[in-house]
Amino acid sequence: MTNLQIQAESVSMTVDISSLLTLPQVSDEQFYELCHHNPTLRIERNANGEVIFMPPAFSDTGNRNFKVAVQLGIWAEQNGKGEGFDSSAGFTLPNGAMRAPDAAWIKLDRWNALTDAQKASFAPICPDFVIELRSASDSLKSLQTKMQEYIENGASLGLLIDRKNRTVYCYRANGSVAVLKDPDAVSCEPELPGFQLQMAKIW
Repeated sequence: MTNLQIQAESVSMTVDISSLLTLPQVSDEQFYELCHHNPTLRIERNANGEVIFMPPAFSDTGNRNFKVAVQLGIWAEQNGKGEGFDSSAGFTLPNGAMRAPDAAWIKLDRWNALTDAQKASFAPICPDFVIELRSASDSLKSLQTKMQEYIENGASLGLLIDRKNRTVYCYRANGSVAVLKDPDAVSCEPELPGFQLQMAKIW
């Protein structure tokens, strides 16, 4: 594989990231191969083509991520007008970045407009709704920049949950950012009719 070195170690695959650090950009094909051969790594790519390696979520954060995804999944099944995704799903945004939000939802007509091949890869689409849950290792500033990126690339609504400060930032397509301090629930209307994210188990 061009410019990437994959080395087998027992039953897992690891990557020599020194080869990546010498590249000004990583192509779609190189990034796909990297993720394909290293499924246990948490990897994103920014709009400049630079690969971002992220540590695995701590167990407690993973538990909260699960509770977020469950709430969104239950609503999505009842609503029936879109598809929900967990943190393992990656999407290629219009600006070329590949992002994997902690939870996401896409309107059914937009999702069905993609080909099967596109759906089976890092689908070239920005979700209509995204949630990012800040972990202990996450910089608040970097997550806020990522939320702006989602909105600029077509998301209608984004929630950034900062558990440390018990604050939720609500990003909308009109550019507004509402800051909610210690809310019991966060309404996602009108973008997601009837969906309220209950915060008690997420805090």
